[in-house]
Amino acid sequence: MRLVIARCSVDYAGRLTAHLPSATRLILVKADNSVSIHADDRAYKPLNWMSPPCTLKEGTGDDSGVWTVVNKAGEKLIITMEEILHDSSHELGVDPGLIKDGVEAHLQELLADRIETLGEGYTLIRREYPTAIGPVDILCRDASGGTVAVEIKRRGEIDGVEQLTRYLDLLNRDPHLAPVRGVFAAQEIKPQARVLATDREIGCVVLDYDALRGIEDDKLRLF
Repeated sequence: MRLVIARCSVDYAGRLTAHLPSATRLILVKADNSVSIHADDRAYKPLNWMSPPCTLKEGTGDDSGVWTVVNKAGEKLIITMEEILHDSSHELGVDPGLIKDGVEAHLQELLADRIETLGEGYTLIRREYPTAIGPVDILCRDASGGTVAVEIKRRGEIDGVEQLTRYLDLLNRDPHLAPVRGVFAAQEIKPQARVLATDREIGCVVLDYDALRGIEDDKLRLF
């Protein structure tokens, strides 16, 4: 991974255009050439980024100090360096990945096996669908063939909705998947998380762990 701290401006040209005026920022370049630009006023979400597969070209001569990142769709992220304050590279090795809580991991496995829990006609694409910012718990298709990204938590809180939002931002850049809608699934969903999910047009599903495991509820029921 390459870490660059620089005073720079950033322009994005693709399905829309965006401009970041000159400021000091952190630029991360990963081994797959994906690039993300970060400010110091947010915990994790980049100001802008380009997901793989993409190519990075550093300008020379008259274009010295200009980085051009291009993805397979022809979208461009142009970073104009004014002053580089730090530039270093580090070999991180192979990451073992996120080890989920036992119940949470089992929920993912059970829901993948019983994907119709989300609705009639749903089909599984795969579990742990890889993205540049981490794996999506489940990627599937609904009855109409639309792509659905599912984030699974034991306890659904605002952080989980934010995490799913980042995945959706990324997945919707892929023309082979877009449009992608989100479903936030948990054994319990906090009211604040549900409000935020609804505002972002993300569906919410409360999971019954015992029902997914095929265990009948012993409570008396009226039929």
